[in-house]
Amino acid sequence: MCTAFVSIEPSSAVPVLLLSVRDEYAGRQWLPPDHHWPGRPSVLGGLDLAAGGTWLAVEPGGPGADPVAACLLNGFGTMAPAQARLSRGELPLTAVRDGGIGHLDLERYDPFHLVVVRPDGARVLSWGGGSPEERELPTGLSVVLNDGLEGLAATRTTSQLVRTLMAARAAHFRARFEAAVRPEPAAGPAEEAWGAWLPIVAGDGLPLDAPEALIQRREFGDGRIWGSSSISLLAFGPDGLRYDFGRAPVTGPADDRWRRIV
Repeated sequence: MCTAFVSIEPSSAVPVLLLSVRDEYAGRQWLPPDHHWPGRPSVLGGLDLAAGGTWLAVEPGGPGADPVAACLLNGFGTMAPAQARLSRGELPLTAVRDGGIGHLDLERYDPFHLVVVRPDGARVLSWGGGSPEERELPTGLSVVLNDGLEGLAATRTTSQLVRTLMAARAAHFRARFEAAVRPEPAAGPAEEAWGAWLPIVAGDGLPLDAPEALIQRREFGDGRIWGSSSISLLAFGPDGLRYDFGRAPVTGPADDRWRRIV
């Protein structure tokens, strides 16, 4: 149940914030963000060792070029034909380097939601078969789940349990983020930059198996463990991009919890 929160406040010194939590089976190996793709030397992201792609790609930008990030969440709907299926992990990489994924044959990909974030806003492209849905995110706080933007994609899970868990997570953390002072990250360590949001991002003190847990761990009794593996925090402002990364669950000495990527 990967989840992304996007906060857009045009009047803020840092207008756009992205929080992305990746959930995955514990046995799926990965590497933390770096320049992992020789053919895309400027792109940063965590590397999925199973398929070679990523769940979140970042093009830091530079002189004359704004930063952009693309965050991938699995969706529900019609699966791609096995003989033609391509890895969804290529989608964020393509989105940040090729200006989008509109030129791709989406029928070769399993259902997904792709959150593309830039300094002046964000949009979500959802694909579950049929026609893709694309929406610009409004001012304020939005949440993207495996059921899409605000859980309202055209194709959603048929599992009442999964739907209940996603709704509980979204409701709890929307309220917590909206009640806290919205950060305007600049220089300094993560605790200073992200302020009141950081302890919420780190799990808000909830047990890992709580229904509403943002940072979670669930055992299925057959040796399979599903849970949160990483947290990404991105801030888009006039001075460029800030990108902080932490493994989940977030534990240990303060200086070891978060690594600044950009």
